[in-house]
Amino acid sequence: FSFLARIIELESALLDDCNVNDIFSICQGKPLPEALRPDVWQVCLDVRHKSDQMSLFNEIYDLPFQSQLREDCKRYVERIGNDEEDKVSVVSDLESIMTFYCKNRNLQYEADNGWIELLLPLFALKLNRSDTFNLFESIRDTYIPKGCKPKGNVFHVFRLLLLYHDPELCTVLDTKKITPDLYSLTWFQSLFASCSSLSVIIAMWDLYFQNADPFMVFFLALIILINGREQIMALKTASKEEIIKFLINMPCALEVDDVPDFCSLAQYYALKTPTSFKTDYLKALYGKQNDSPRSQEESNKVSQALCLPVSVYELVENSATEFPVQDAVRFFLVDCRPAEQYNAGHLSTAFHLDCNLMLQEPVAFATAVQGLLTAQKQAIEVNSNAGGEHLCFMGSGRVEEDQYTHMVVASFLQKNTHYVSLLTGGYTSIHDYFGDHMADCLEDHSVSKCLVCQQHNVKTKSVPLKLPATTPSSTDLFSKFSAVMKSKSAEVKGRLLDIIVNPSSNGANTAAAAASNGGAPSLAAQERHVSAKDRNGKRYRNVAPVFSIDDENEDAYDAGDKDAPQATGETKEIVNLNQYFKTADIINAFKCQDVHMNGYMHDSHLIITPTQLVVLRELGGGQAQIMVRRPLASIVKITAKKRHRNLITFKYGFPDGDGLLITDMDRFLIPNATEATALVSKHIVQVLDNAK
Repeated sequence: FSFLARIIELESALLDDCNVNDIFSICQGKPLPEALRPDVWQVCLDVRHKSDQMSLFNEIYDLPFQSQLREDCKRYVERIGNDEEDKVSVVSDLESIMTFYCKNRNLQYEADNGWIELLLPLFALKLNRSDTFNLFESIRDTYIPKGCKPKGNVFHVFRLLLLYHDPELCTVLDTKKITPDLYSLTWFQSLFASCSSLSVIIAMWDLYFQNADPFMVFFLALIILINGREQIMALKTASKEEIIKFLINMPCALEVDDVPDFCSLAQYYALKTPTSFKTDYLKALYGKQNDSPRSQEESNKVSQALCLPVSVYELVENSATEFPVQDAVRFFLVDCRPAEQYNAGHLSTAFHLDCNLMLQEPVAFATAVQGLLTAQKQAIEVNSNAGGEHLCFMGSGRVEEDQYTHMVVASFLQKNTHYVSLLTGGYTSIHDYFGDHMADCLEDHSVSKCLVCQQHNVKTKSVPLKLPATTPSSTDLFSKFSAVMKSKSAEVKGRLLDIIVNPSSNGANTAAAAASNGGAPSLAAQERHVSAKDRNGKRYRNVAPVFSIDDENEDAYDAGDKDAPQATGETKEIVNLNQYFKTADIINAFKCQDVHMNGYMHDSHLIITPTQLVVLRELGGGQAQIMVRRPLASIVKITAKKRHRNLITFKYGFPDGDGLLITDMDRFLIPNATEATALVSKHIVQVLDNAK
């Protein structure tokens, strides 16, 4: 019944001109019905309404490499095993599409570049030539990373990922001088189409296109290696050529029934990888081709990287996260600067490991490392925000000292330590990130002794923040970070947002955008949702959320599922409703229904506190489960359906240039919606005012 219901719902969505988020909310990463697959793939790849580009093809086959292309088309089609009549038709369409693609993009075809392998599975959809071309072009643009060539950046990035999750396996391959491009080039070029059966490819791409994550190929490739780890390690004495041949053919063993677990494991490892992996490499791997000197410099940084880099934005945000997702990344920060620099200013959550000890006093260094591992273990056991299994090393950001920091990092990698990363920019990046608030966020900061302050030649002011009361010995900095994040969210270009627009106003976005630009007239702030196609997301820094209440036609984003199965060991927060409502800091509670994208509704309560929105779901018997806590400061938009004024959507995120980057959202059916939204809006303003 559920399968039939899903098909009906999917058919209905396709008739209503849905998007990839709607597809995922209905299918939930499950295989697609064969009859609907062509339409679903076109929706997921955003080509459903694309024009007939093949009509521009003049049917002239005169490329310099035309004979090579024609022979390759015939050779690949021979492998399919279709009837002779079908083969002739497929070869003809294959050559036409490839020829037009080369002419239209001014590209040169090369043998074994993965294009034909990528295109062939699309013929199984039995679409016309134009639709097939559009699908192929979209897959190439969206999911095939730039620089898929021997020694390309793609493979330097993949090696860093392997080093992060399995340093021993990475070292074994490095020792044999087996670089990732020698075995995984065809995987990345064709999304595994070159080495898997058609049925496996169709099943894999069903899930791939629903997830809409261009980086998924990296994690699928990682799972291939990790699953075959024992076999690879057993080949340590084999020749380099034998190992490469074995690695290339590893995906061939995949069967259709393996695909769901294969993709689930990839998503699990993605969750256990710093988000900087995607944000820092997104533009380089999936942006426009760029041969500028700056682009070349970035490429060199990737190829020379010692380990996976982590941005200062992610490190600070990670430390400020009170309720991290189960199994998500949590850092243990290791400050490797010399003692005199550490004593002139540091984060109180950082463990100090003087890199100079490694050369000057090896015994003391070894003792310090043992102390580090003990401190890390204890921090994990007490579930401290200052402790996690992911080691993030921090240097000074100065070349002269960081060479020693790199030696320390290398020593951990040589011991096959998992989850090792390096903070991009070192202490300098943290110092610059906090700006005027550094005195409140750094311990023992001394302007006269701090090398960064001396370099900048500026006087550092201490800006008082309203911080929660903490003991001087506290090692948990997240309260300070939270205050800083709220303070930063309240800064704007000119002045703070001082208006919340009435729900019925059509000028909500325009007024909000004007306020965020210092009162100057401007176009409406453009709202964006986080998606796989994001290319230029800006850091959440020195800007304020632009929140408003206005009409909406529809929502194009479903960032998560509060009903998703909980990971093993994750504790549900169950409370007694009557006792919970007596909590002192509750301002008001509104009975409502939590509405999901799939249409299901759950009896719930929307709780408003001075700093948070809390959602309680009724379980019966006077019990309820706390589903989510949302900081009021993270609300950037409150919208209502035009036809259903009580259907309210809260959107969370942060400003992105002149627009908004939406990271999550909740939707509720609230009988007393006007009072609820007015109260929430009032307290958002208070939170921002307090943060000043």
